[in-house]
Amino acid sequence: MCKKYYPKSIFITGASSGIGRALALEYATEGLTLHLSGRNTDRLEKTAELCQRKGTKVYTYLFDTTDENASEKAIHDAQQKAPIDLLIANAGVSGGVLGTEETALSTRQIMKTNVFGTLNTVLPAIESMKKRGGQIALVASLAGYRGMGSCPAYSASKACVKAFGEALHGQNKYKNLHFTTICPGFIETTLTDKNRFYMPFLMKADKAARLIRKRLEKAPALIAFPRIMAFGAWFGGALPTWLALPLFALFPKKEK
Repeated sequence: MCKKYYPKSIFITGASSGIGRALALEYATEGLTLHLSGRNTDRLEKTAELCQRKGTKVYTYLFDTTDENASEKAIHDAQQKAPIDLLIANAGVSGGVLGTEETALSTRQIMKTNVFGTLNTVLPAIESMKKRGGQIALVASLAGYRGMGSCPAYSASKACVKAFGEALHGQNKYKNLHFTTICPGFIETTLTDKNRFYMPFLMKADKAARLIRKRLEKAPALIAFPRIMAFGAWFGGALPTWLALPLFALFPKKEK
């Protein structure tokens, strides 16, 4: 029987909205400690308040994950207050948040947040957690299975996160640290609210959070959902380039 993991102290980045907020509310329960980070004071404090109503001890950290020093300090402070059992590197952006299409400016910002922001969270967490052990989850996307012409920077950034998470799991360097990569499909968040095209199998954030929590208990290498979309993403990634590129070019693009 596989060992199950029930963390008592959890650090979630990007907890002020979307999946991060939904995960905070999903995990919130009496006797549990949540370390929640975000960039918007009002939204972050609102999430914290809702979690506290459930009897959860909550610490908030207002910082941008692209700030390496601020990220490291937040992880260090959290470890001093309540040692982290599970870290979920969730903070991220897409072109839909920064503009209606990916420009040169938004491309750099997407890469900075989704790639370096994740590194700034995960690397100090590894150093601080490797002796005591625990779990580290990196939120990527099904869009990371193949470079997509509809969102080049976003899919490339999530491909990087996916590869990094899988490599950390496969490296098995830290025997008592377990790494999981999370690849959701379309989730109802502020990231998808701006999309003006059909999003198949669109899932509510609270449902996604329940699914993630349940699967993280077994600390798998990969959590990809919905299953039919995950299979489609995997199949699309396995197609030869000459066939995949014209096929993916048919996918809807963000409106200008």
